[in-house]
Amino acid sequence: MTPKEVILTAFEGGTPERVPVTLFGGGMWSVHNWGSTFEDLSQDAEKMTRMLVDSCEKLQCDIVYVGSGYNNFVASALGGRIKFREMGAPDLEDPLIGAEEDLENLNIADIDEDETINTVKKALKKTKEKIGDRYVVTMTAWGPFTIAARLFGEEDMMRATYKNPALIEKILNFSTELLIHLFEPLVDDGTLEVISLADPTASGDLLSKKQFERFALPYLKIFIDWAKSKHIHTLLHICGNTTDRIDLFPHTGASCISLDHKTDIAKAKEVLHGKMCFAGNVNPVDVLLRGSVDLVETTCKQIVETAGTDGWFALMPGCDIPPTVPYENIVKFIQVAKEWRL
Repeated sequence: MTPKEVILTAFEGGTPERVPVTLFGGGMWSVHNWGSTFEDLSQDAEKMTRMLVDSCEKLQCDIVYVGSGYNNFVASALGGRIKFREMGAPDLEDPLIGAEEDLENLNIADIDEDETINTVKKALKKTKEKIGDRYVVTMTAWGPFTIAARLFGEEDMMRATYKNPALIEKILNFSTELLIHLFEPLVDDGTLEVISLADPTASGDLLSKKQFERFALPYLKIFIDWAKSKHIHTLLHICGNTTDRIDLFPHTGASCISLDHKTDIAKAKEVLHGKMCFAGNVNPVDVLLRGSVDLVETTCKQIVETAGTDGWFALMPGCDIPPTVPYENIVKFIQVAKEWRL
């Protein structure tokens, strides 16, 4: 089986010949270790493509994530300001929405003219042409709740879920429409088979289960239902400890839920196996960044033994990895899965 066949089999509820394995995103690590910067690549689709293909050939994960680290440009394209950093992903400097009239002044079609977003789209198509027969080549973006939080400001967003929920719901509807507008051309022309969403502000450490069910879940479902109507898989990552809401994840409709290292992987196996593919959840800092190769191997084997010996599972870090994770630790992480026959 090709890496693509392995991961798609897991997404579809089958048992592939080995444990599927992938980073989540990996943009910060790949850009840094390729010897470039996000700013340098942001207007050069050819260079971005070379970085993605070279990183894929070096790591040989089952999924290649185009646009990882560029997620904030969907908000900046509507009028925000981006701050590039020497190392790490670019930040959105300020929110765009302070009141409902600000939302009404935003134009979703503005993202079509953004140079960086168009660079990412070109790199996606070029990367798919080069390696899409063997690897899943996806494009990643923030989920609806996180886009809304970028537009409104994270702290204001959290307060407004209590004080002005009607406004938050309007911003969430806008964010969901924005996401569909971003991905629709790439779905309709056959470029994408899998969409990757990260919704970190919908974290189990920030939202209660009740808030998640009201403000995050419905909009994830709207988007993922749209993707499913186009026969597209969705890989979804939620940060933080989500053990208390694992039962809600099948209701998103996602093909696979990527779990943070804080989440109980045994509980996830108990609740999710047979209902949806789940992935995780190697600690990206304490194990992959700071740990020895032996610790990486032991941890990965423990997680696979607990959760991944009979399908419906992929080995992944519990979140995106820092840019300075040692290469030998990633090699061992991937090796454990690729040598584990099912």
